[in-house]
This record gives sequence, C-alpha cells and structure tokens, in this order.
Amino acid sequence: MKGYMNRILNVDLSSGKTEEETISEDLYRKFIGGSGLGTKILYDRKAYEAEPLSADNVLIFMTGPFANTPALTSGRHEVLAKSPLTGIFGESDSGGTFGPALKRAGYDGVVITGKSDGPVYLWVSEDGVEIRDAKHIWGKDVFETDAAIRSETADKAVTSCIGPSGEKMVRMAAVINDGRAARAAGRCGLGAVLGSKNLKGIAAIGNQKTPIHDKGRLSGSIKELAKMLSEKLAGMTNFGTAGGLATFEEMGSLPLQNWKGSERWNNEAAKITGATMAEKMGVGNYGCERCVIRCGREIKVKSGPYAGLEGAGPEYETLASLGSLCLVSDLEAIAMANDLCNRYGLDTISAGSMVAFAMEAFEQGIISEKDTDGIQLTWGNGQAMVETIKMIGESRGLGEVLAKGVREAAKILGGGAEEFAIHSSGLEFPLHDARAYMSLSVGYATSSRGACHLAGLSHAFERMLTLPEIGLNEVPDRMSVDNKGKLTALAQNVMGMLDSLKICKFPLFGGLRIPHITDWYQAITGEAMDVDAFMQTGERIFNMKRLFNLKCGYDPKRDDTVPSRVLKMPKTAEGWQTKLPPMAEMMTEYYAFRGWDEKGYPTPEKLASLGLEEEARLIS
Repeated sequence: MKGYMNRILNVDLSSGKTEEETISEDLYRKFIGGSGLGTKILYDRKAYEAEPLSADNVLIFMTGPFANTPALTSGRHEVLAKSPLTGIFGESDSGGTFGPALKRAGYDGVVITGKSDGPVYLWVSEDGVEIRDAKHIWGKDVFETDAAIRSETADKAVTSCIGPSGEKMVRMAAVINDGRAARAAGRCGLGAVLGSKNLKGIAAIGNQKTPIHDKGRLSGSIKELAKMLSEKLAGMTNFGTAGGLATFEEMGSLPLQNWKGSERWNNEAAKITGATMAEKMGVGNYGCERCVIRCGREIKVKSGPYAGLEGAGPEYETLASLGSLCLVSDLEAIAMANDLCNRYGLDTISAGSMVAFAMEAFEQGIISEKDTDGIQLTWGNGQAMVETIKMIGESRGLGEVLAKGVREAAKILGGGAEEFAIHSSGLEFPLHDARAYMSLSVGYATSSRGACHLAGLSHAFERMLTLPEIGLNEVPDRMSVDNKGKLTALAQNVMGMLDSLKICKFPLFGGLRIPHITDWYQAITGEAMDVDAFMQTGERIFNMKRLFNLKCGYDPKRDDTVPSRVLKMPKTAEGWQTKLPPMAEMMTEYYAFRGWDEKGYPTPEKLASLGLEEEARLIS
C-alpha cells in the first residue's frame, strides 16, 4: 500500500534492543494508522494487564497515511498507552510537525516498552535509532530540553518530550512537541508514562518521502479545498480557537466556577476572548504542517507582573479551564499559567480543573491556607491560580495531592470533596457544558479515554455542522434528546477515523466532508474507500477501544456516566438555554444504535460484523 513507510520501530528500554517490524496490509486496511492502529497494537500486546507506571506498559507514538503528504492539516500524530490518570485506555492527539518528521525518518510509528536504568532519549533518523543518555537534561523544562536535544542531534530535528512534571510522574503530565510552539499530546497523563520509563523524549529527522498513489488527483483536490478552508475559517486564523468564547458564555456552554456557576459572566468573559488576546498581546500566529488555518497564537505580555512573557498563547480550552472555570479574568495571569504548563509539561485542561477543584475545596473549608502555603485560593485570584500551577507542576505541597487528578485528590481530601470532583472515568471534563448540548453527556460518559469532547465532537453538530452523506442533514435542536445517542455514536465513528488517518477536525467547520477525505485516501494509498467503508472502519476502531477498556475492568453500569453536578444542578441565569441531560433515555438509544447489549457490552454479532471475531472470543 502507498501512504505508509510500511514499518514501525520497536524499542525495549530495559534491554536497549531495537528492531523494525513490518505491519501487514490487512492491519493497515482495518485500523488505518494513528489512533486505530495504535489501539490494535496496545490490545495485542496486552497493555490492559499492565500497571500504567510500570515497565510493562506499552507506549506508542503513531502517525497515519495522511502524515507527511500534501493532505491539508495532516501535521498530526497520536500518543497512546494505558493511562496512569484513569487506569483505562489512554490516547492523545497532537499537531505540529513531529508526526511528519517521524515518518520522514522512515517509520509509521514507534512502540516503546520496558524501562531504562537511567534517563535517556531516542534519536530517530534515516540511519536508525539511538538510545542516548539524558542525565544532563533530566530536570530541565520542555523548552530547555528541546534546545539541548537539537543541539546534540540536528537543529532541524523535531522533539516530543516531557518536562519536570512527566519526570515526577504527575498524572496529568503531557508530552509536548515542537519546542516553543508547544503542541501537546495533553490528555490522560501520558507524559507520566515517559517519566516512568526514564524516557525524556524523542527527536526525529529525515528526508524520506511518503509514497503516493496518484499525486495529480491529490493535488487537484487540495488546491480546490485550500482556498475554501482559508476563507471560511478566517476567524480562527485571526483569533484562534478562542474566537467563540464570548458566544459560548451567551449560550450557557462556557463552564464557570468548577461547573457550579449559575450567574452570567459575560463582562468578564469579554476580557479573555480570542479577540481581546489579539488586541492586547497578539504578535502573530502559526500553524501545524500542511495547515492553511494557522490557529496557533503568538503573544507578548506588555505590562503587569508578567510583562515580557512571550511565546505560544493559550487556546480556548486553556482560557476556559484556567480562566472561567476558576472565575479568573486576568488574561495576563492565564497566559503565564499556560506558559508554565508548557514548560512543566502539563495538560492545561486537567491542570485548570484541579485549580478550580482546589478553589472550591478552599471555599468549603476542606483545605486552608496551611495547605496552600499561605495562598488565598479564592475564586478569581489569578496570582493564586499561577502559584497553584507551580505546585502541581513540581508535585509540591498541596500540588502533590492535586497532581494525582481530581478523582484521587477528592478521595484523599475527603470532607465531601468527591461531590465536586468533575470527571468521567477519572478524566477531568473538557470545557463544554453538557447542560448546553444534550449529546455531550453521552459523549463524555462513553468516550474511550474518559470525559472527552473530541472523541465525538457531537456538540458541533448540535450547533452548526452537518454531514448529509451519513444522514446528518440538518442541525438538530441542541436541547432535544431525540436521536442524540445515534448522533453521538456516528460522530465518534467519524472522529476515530480522522484521528487514525491523522487529519485535524477543524476543516469540518470549513466545509471538508467525508467524500473529500475518502478521495484523498484513495489518491494517497491506492485503496478504494467509500463512505460506508469509512464509517464501518471508524466503528471497528471505537469497538476495539471498548474491548480494551473491558479488559481493564471497565464496568459500563458504573462508568458510563457523568457527575451528579451536571445531571442535577441547573444553570438558570437569564439568557442561557440549558437543561439537565436525561441520561437514561439517551444511553438506551446509544447502546441500541451501537449494537451493544442493554448493559453496554458489544455483542458477539456486532463484533463479528466488524471483523473482530478473535477479539470477541477474548471478552467473557
């Protein structure tokens, strides 16, 4: 097949041995690459049996057939392992240039097992792989690590590495690539898996070209679509992902005060929007490889206690987690906290969620100034938010407790803290309120990695997207529960394919549709794929993840849910259109549409129809 380098690299850090492995064309067809192929490898190597922070866990960096091709927005890769934050399937998608660089070095992916005796990093090039000593960079932040590794390898090499948080095995530690551009595989604490293996990171470089079946066909399609995407997504180019933040507040979708806020925050929200950031501190933008959108923000803080700070600016999820979730409207403080997260190597979604959780614990008297080193951890206190990020990043003081994630931190603190620990399956909520989009509660409950909006992106279909080719002909009423289980499942199947092919989801907002994607797939690989095959492959990948979680001990009756705060605490401010999600009704529809039984388990018949007979036999 074209579109692949037709080999992955296996690295055993315990023995220091490396070997190349050829992947069969059948596996490429069934699982594509990225998220899909990575899941299959995790399952086949029984990563579900491993303790997440042990040498037995399997860590995967995987590209897909679109990576290192002219396909638009294909500068992406997937990082996978059993998550130390949730104890179930863990994956995180990242943009930038690392994925294409790995593929140019000659590999579709790297599979890492074992644990090194001391700190190391991997140097991957067309000459093969070297396991190099990293004692001298252990303890350095992400930006320092990137500079040091490139100085020892090649200036144009691309790194994917951890900072001090990953080394300390903070359970929300991220893997940061592209140096100061700070693109992150943020969710699920996969940076802690690198730390547990004494792996500081990977650097990759190469000049190999990905073989393409029909370059002319691909080029013609891309040229036509690039102009359309540039025009329709100009707002994202100008203001980044935070361009809609004020609109989300108006809709009741912007989470406030650890998800309990029920008073309008419109005046404060205006202080942290993408437009405000562009006006106050914006100095430019940047994009991932093969991107015409360029949503990344370049900023420089011009005044105040953080004056002089410059680099990658916060995106929507960061502005909401470190901002509205904590009632912080100090844009400069949010920018500082974002920079700290990038340097420490922290997921900003989980980190901001932990600060908000700590603020509520402080308000409730569960923790005091004695626990916070004298910090007044009150709502809206930007300086306190910044100092708490430092404690989490360094796993110091109260930060050592918060570094374990909200589920475990609540158990440790006690005093009723579990009532306001907002997560599904141990993964802190992303920043889109399920009381504003009915499908989101189903998506958060059933996402394979825990609470995740990107696994389905179903709320986007409740707001503006359509995909007529799969029957999503019009935008539904976001407050209606009709067909929301079906919508969630269909959207999850689509997004699983995008994460496997390795293409960004944002082009969907600019008019990219499944027939465009299947046309690219055929032009690149030479393999025919229609819309039905696209959707069935996405469904196969999603069911594969479900099987992995069941092998981890996942219990649908216990785990397919969202916190009571989302189900029982209404948002009542004037102007918001929200309601409490009726989970039971939507989940019943979801299970039925998926072809699962009423308990949430894939049926043998469904698995057989997806070509997963062997895996079905392994599930009791």
